[in-house]
Amino acid sequence: MSFARKFRIGHDARVFLFALAAGFPAVLACALLMAAGNYSARAQITLDVFLVICWLAFAFAARGRVAGPLRTLANLLEAMREGDYSIRARVENPREPLGEVMQQVNAMAATLRDQRLGAVEATALLRKVMEEIEVAAFAFDPQQQLRLVNRAGERLLAQPAERLLARDATSLGLAQYLVGESEQTLQRSFPGGTGRWGIRRSQFREGGLPHQLLVVTDLTRPLREEELQAWQRLVRVLGHELNNSLTPIKSIAQSLENLVKTDPRPEDWTEDMARGLNVIASRSEALSRFMSAYARLAKLPPPKFGPVEINALLRRVTSLETRMPVFFEECPPLTVEGDADQLEQVLINLVRNAVDAAQETSGRVFVRHQRTSTSVQIVVRDEGPGLSNTSNLFVPFFTTKRGGSGIGLVLSRQIAEAHNGSVTLRNAPDGPGCEACLTLPLH
Repeated sequence: MSFARKFRIGHDARVFLFALAAGFPAVLACALLMAAGNYSARAQITLDVFLVICWLAFAFAARGRVAGPLRTLANLLEAMREGDYSIRARVENPREPLGEVMQQVNAMAATLRDQRLGAVEATALLRKVMEEIEVAAFAFDPQQQLRLVNRAGERLLAQPAERLLARDATSLGLAQYLVGESEQTLQRSFPGGTGRWGIRRSQFREGGLPHQLLVVTDLTRPLREEELQAWQRLVRVLGHELNNSLTPIKSIAQSLENLVKTDPRPEDWTEDMARGLNVIASRSEALSRFMSAYARLAKLPPPKFGPVEINALLRRVTSLETRMPVFFEECPPLTVEGDADQLEQVLINLVRNAVDAAQETSGRVFVRHQRTSTSVQIVVRDEGPGLSNTSNLFVPFFTTKRGGSGIGLVLSRQIAEAHNGSVTLRNAPDGPGCEACLTLPLH
């Protein structure tokens, strides 16, 4: 064990001792030379005292030159630890080692000041956003005590933040959402409102400790708005179709009533009566088809998944079309998981639409499929006139074909999405006609 460690001598004291040790041989040599010389006792004592004073003065000066900058560095670091980054060290000579150290400390203080300013601004922005959003947010520490709540959370629990902070989740009625599934949708009454809520839980760390963030979203208003829009669309479509059928039925019925009341009746009244009844029957049948199509769209069953071989499916679908030949490009065998009956219905709709379009221009229809890394794409292409308006293609009951129901593409897309796939239509990029693409995942 060294002498410094044994007696716990400080750094500045060690520097002072080293300075004394460095000058001691010279002072001793001078004292011996003075004693050996022909000097008076008074002169020897005076010179020895002068040497000792100079020796001690230079030792103390060396100690001060070492300890002074270290105290300055200690003060700077203490100020930075306390969060004060405005103090700077004076650099006398930036090229010497001590000057480089002071420059680096000043640069570190400037960097920490910028980082703290950025953190303060980011925290202020985050708090402002948290306060303004319409989603209730609660942060709980590992002991399930509330550490953070925004304005929406205060409204949800009908209490100010001062009364909520530091309370445990059980007393707030939120403990059951801190365990179990991370996402829940439920119907519940809170002090600040009753409705349907979406609750999501996530974790974050603060101060090295895990915390839980609970987000509660009011789903009642969005669901009501979506429900209202759905009802409005449904009423608009049903009203349009009913008016299209009932208006001519009413008009013809009134004409037939006037014809029956006419006395004497015209000679061709039986023919007029037959034509009127025929129109009434046809419009009633069209209205019945419309209602059946709507019921079919609303009652689509979930798919029953099983292996489906794509080439066999396409051969079966193309063989069902008898109005014109459909050219099927055979590709390497490929099997996907899906409901064969529903996928067949989708492809029948797409092929039928393609044949209808191709007949307008005496064109042809081609069917092929291609594989990507994650999916298979079945493309039905026609050489028809193409698409003039694509914005209403998937609107229920919208159709441009005489006698069409307007649900074929909607039903096809609904089936594809139930298989985690999609249906898209676009004009052919390299020629006339349209391409309908059914995309299905491989897994």
